[in-house]
Amino acid sequence: MSFPIQRPRRLRRTPALRNMVRETELSSGDFILPLFVCPGKGVRTEIQAMPGCHRLSVDETVAECEEALSLGVPSVILFGIPPSKDPEGSGAWKEDGIVQQAVRALKKSVPDLFVITDVCLCEYTDHGHCGKIEKGEVLNDPTLEVLTETAVSHARAGADLIAPSDMMDGRVAAIRQGLDANGFSHLPILSYAAKYASAFYGPFREAADSRPQFGDRRSYQMDPANAREAMREVQLDIEEGADMVMVKPALPCLDIVRRVREAFPVPLAAYQVSGEYSMIAAAARNGWIDRNLVILESLTAIRRAGADLVLTYFAKEAARLLKAG
Repeated sequence: MSFPIQRPRRLRRTPALRNMVRETELSSGDFILPLFVCPGKGVRTEIQAMPGCHRLSVDETVAECEEALSLGVPSVILFGIPPSKDPEGSGAWKEDGIVQQAVRALKKSVPDLFVITDVCLCEYTDHGHCGKIEKGEVLNDPTLEVLTETAVSHARAGADLIAPSDMMDGRVAAIRQGLDANGFSHLPILSYAAKYASAFYGPFREAADSRPQFGDRRSYQMDPANAREAMREVQLDIEEGADMVMVKPALPCLDIVRRVREAFPVPLAAYQVSGEYSMIAAAARNGWIDRNLVILESLTAIRRAGADLVLTYFAKEAARLLKAG
């Protein structure tokens, strides 16, 4: 019996051949760097559950962004850690709030950086939930008002893109109307459209001090068992005015990334969340995996599944690896 004519290994034999036929390209321009902004000056506090990541004061955030941009990472997304929290989460929409301060500083000092702001209440409420509370329940419609106020305050500060992550029903439409009514019809919305109630968010909750003080977020974030529901959520957000959509988390939801990519013609982001970061960092510290190779492989997998953009805490590190070849 003769050997088959087809020999796929022919195209894997040399680096030049492998580069020539590579289907998915990874670039630092694909990355969005999440940052945690906190009060103070000269503050750079490492997050215990996310080694290598820090809470940063505004001045340190500017320095971090200057470095990221120099490495070819064009965009950041900001999460605020206010000096104090209250039941309403009022620090989210104050004109001198921590994110608003950071946005103004970045637009002044790093004007070429693209600045995205996360719009949610969990980092600002003392109960840790993403909306207004009454009798232990997260209220949907009253929350939309403060989310809209927060988005408009970010727009006034100079944000380039608004990213609501709360998972309240109707929040994209409410924010779109609020932005338009205040002269920001040009400002796009990146919706966390398919955001699951994932166990992979644990380290983030330490970073942002946003762990719920009672219950959990399963009444508004999605059940990880559901895929069709994700498609419905994405469709509704696009119908409400979302210009871009996101799937979160990324690696546990690559099937959802692929389904959204095939079904909807809008730009698609995926969030390589804190738990994904911390697992890779921990395994690498123990010598169980090659950190550099796993970083690039994981990011390539997210892009291969169909994501146009990847939010990743590895953004700077991956950019350096790509530069080094």
